[in-house]
Amino acid sequence: MNAIAARRSPPLALLAGALSVGLCVAVALASLTPLFDAGLRLDVAARLAPPSWGHWFGTDPLGRDVFAMVAVGARTSLAVAAGAVLLGMLLGTPLGLSAAAQGGVADELLARANDLLFAFPALLLAVLLSAALGPGALTAVIAIGVFNVPVFARLVRGSALPLMTRDFVLAAQVAGRSRIATAYVHVLPNLAGLLIVQAAIQLSLAIGAEAALSYVGLGAQPPAPSWGRMLNEAQTLVGVAPWLAWFPGLALALAVLGLGLLGDGLARRLAVRGRR
Repeated sequence: MNAIAARRSPPLALLAGALSVGLCVAVALASLTPLFDAGLRLDVAARLAPPSWGHWFGTDPLGRDVFAMVAVGARTSLAVAAGAVLLGMLLGTPLGLSAAAQGGVADELLARANDLLFAFPALLLAVLLSAALGPGALTAVIAIGVFNVPVFARLVRGSALPLMTRDFVLAAQVAGRSRIATAYVHVLPNLAGLLIVQAAIQLSLAIGAEAALSYVGLGAQPPAPSWGRMLNEAQTLVGVAPWLAWFPGLALALAVLGLGLLGDGLARRLAVRGRR
């Protein structure tokens, strides 16, 4: 099994790297190239034009270039997903680390709070929060970020507990450091690799969640393009202009696949390094 995984890892790593780089390139182009802003302008005369040299991905019912919309939608999706994962990491990491260091009541309260949040499906929780706070990109960040908090808290707590009994931690406590200070100074740096791996995995899930929220109208609002809203608008025109669904759907699938494979590859590399 290990030999087979070793042979399969390089192609998967290359694929993950290529897809992740492609996503970053699309975001960079959408942010730095003024041609994409021009592509988002209305051109009713060119409405529903099929893919061509002038419009690589065709145009939508308003004459906007679908290629430009997909590229700018990548920026929207990645910004919301990255903000949500960062929010979950910044809140979940200190909660998990403090629970592992203190134990007792603090640890029990964190465990029960995690169980409560995990009892709700992630997408349902995001929809409820978005509906309560109102639609928008910031609301999507908060809604998706709330679910990421217990993910990082549980990961950090479970990984920190064994380290709290290691000799270097006990030596720091003997030298006069408190358990909390020891956890942040000596334990947290040893969890950096795990946090990076989990962030890559959660980033792929957050992009899918952002697309789902945008699909039901609770994510980024017009005129900002979003892959989920593009799919929603394309569903009534699939028979007339199927490219309206092909390209945002393919972009979404490749982004989620690339970041998921990237997280899996980092986890494999971290596991191999740990065994060594």
